[in-house]
Amino acid sequence: MNINKYIDHTLLKATATKADIVKLCNEAKEYNFYAVCVNGCYVELAAKELQDSEVKVAAVIGFPLGAMATKAKVFEAKDCIKKGASEIDMVINIGKLLDGDENYVEKEIRLIKEEIGENVLKVIFENCYLSKEQIKVASELAVEAGADYVKTSTGFGTGGATLKDVEIMDSVVDGKAQIKAAGGIRDIETAKKYIEKGVTRLGTSSGVSLVTSGVSDKNQY
Repeated sequence: MNINKYIDHTLLKATATKADIVKLCNEAKEYNFYAVCVNGCYVELAAKELQDSEVKVAAVIGFPLGAMATKAKVFEAKDCIKKGASEIDMVINIGKLLDGDENYVEKEIRLIKEEIGENVLKVIFENCYLSKEQIKVASELAVEAGADYVKTSTGFGTGGATLKDVEIMDSVVDGKAQIKAAGGIRDIETAKKYIEKGVTRLGTSSGVSLVTSGVSDKNQY
């Protein structure tokens, strides 16, 4: 198992500096991770640092609350692609889903996917705030809207990925979208469990330890 190719090497903390992002990109190149995942203001820098490598740039939008206006999210996605991202990790409007406004949620995902075209769209649910039934609904909406991935968490909520939630998501998407697990994945044993459940991408700030010693760290993104 080439665990490195499952990893989106992630740094989304408010305190992240230019030097931190350069370090992130250097680590991604050294360990041949699939992608780095950064906030929008660092997309251009990350793209420059990774231009001679195979490592992709993923950018988060509507992050981490998901409560921004749809137009703002669409603009953010378009801007990140223009600056060098090829993958977008968007947060759904969680409140709208909790209100049962499924049309709003589906339309927003669809509009962003249409804007970024062939680029990859990962849709973050923030499962810690959702019931099992709401996770199923979110998965259905994401697939209907054309998302490429469904994703468990931002890492900034009250909880991260769980194996049970991944099982629910997998049962609904049924191969029509891939699954990204994020939040709390800090050791190789945990990573392998998710991959065995069908996860094809792991969002983690602990990528280096996963591919080297497997030693846990307490960083959260």
